[in-house]
Amino acid sequence: MADNIGNKAAHDYHLDVPVAQEGFYVRGAANCDFGMKSRLARMFNPKSGNAVMLAFDHGYIMGPTAGLERIDLVIPPLIPYVDVLMGTKGVIRSCISPAQRVARCVRVTYDSTVLYDDMSNGGGIACDIENAIRMDADCMTVQTFIGASGESRSLELLCRTADAGARYGIPTLGVVAVGKEMERTEKFFLLATRVLAENGANIVKSYFCDGFERVAAACPVPIVIAGGKKLPELEALEMAYKAIDQGAHGVDMGRNIFQSDCPAGMAQAIGKVVHEGYTAQQAYEVYQEVKNAK
Repeated sequence: MADNIGNKAAHDYHLDVPVAQEGFYVRGAANCDFGMKSRLARMFNPKSGNAVMLAFDHGYIMGPTAGLERIDLVIPPLIPYVDVLMGTKGVIRSCISPAQRVARCVRVTYDSTVLYDDMSNGGGIACDIENAIRMDADCMTVQTFIGASGESRSLELLCRTADAGARYGIPTLGVVAVGKEMERTEKFFLLATRVLAENGANIVKSYFCDGFERVAAACPVPIVIAGGKKLPELEALEMAYKAIDQGAHGVDMGRNIFQSDCPAGMAQAIGKVVHEGYTAQQAYEVYQEVKNAK
């Protein structure tokens, strides 16, 4: 039986060897069925192989978030510049037109709200597979708490969601939650991202860190990095550039877009980094051009 004692430290990630993409361009999806591949193709641009995701699901634990007081006014104008919307079933139904040509990733688990000191209790199902199918979801999102009190429960929810998704051709995105007590190290993210992929996640959302190229190499499915807290625009673009350069297949940003002085400009700048290989400085100039043209 495997354990954490006496293991040889992994060190050979073959960073100089590209991942073989036989039959389909999204990492790890070559053996998936047609429906799964079709939904992944709506999320990941076929030319770049990457995705720009716009997260606006903060209210499910935080209530109204700065910049998201009126989702119906803030998010729709940004849709032309992103590939995927990340939200809850209630907000997507009430604020996003079904006529919009954009992939929709629905958060299907709930967690404790900010009224609790420890929100890592593992939560429960907020949107079952039938609901996801009726919403024509392109992806289902599950929050996981590796190394926290809710680890077992959140992994069970991930496994159940991934199994249901595989049955109906809907991919599952596993989110590596990082609480105030959790590590933000290469060692932690190597473990967490691999655990989510091993338990069936088709996509993993994690954080950028030192040594990220090894984290990306060791994860057999695409990693999309989280934007995290609001940063100055150039810093956020630098993080995005480094992540894509080191093996990420996308960026899922929320506050760094909708809390920007120019959300449309920031969304377009992120797209240039993710899809066209712009450097952070080149993308920042795009942001400034859009901002100055307002």
